[in-house]
Amino acid sequence: MRTIIDTAADFVPAVERVFGVSPRVLDGSRAVLVGDLKLSLEAGERELWVIRMHPPALEQRLAMFPVRGEIEVPLLKAKELVSA
Repeated sequence: MRTIIDTAADFVPAVERVFGVSPRVLDGSRAVLVGDLKLSLEAGERELWVIRMHPPALEQRLAMFPVRGEIEVPLLKAKELVSA
């Protein structure tokens, strides 16, 4: 029997647990906005991109963290990156 793991299913609640705020959901729960920081699951939910949003519509990609297993691991790395 195959087991399917849907990383995106826990993405929004995991962002809320790690960052301590309710994120604004974008793009069908595959991307969220926390302040001016956009966190986006890409490449079949195997990459977490950390993107800084600049008004009016500019994006600065800061980093990419691979997603292997638990989504909280790359989210913690993303929080560490933007907190430094």
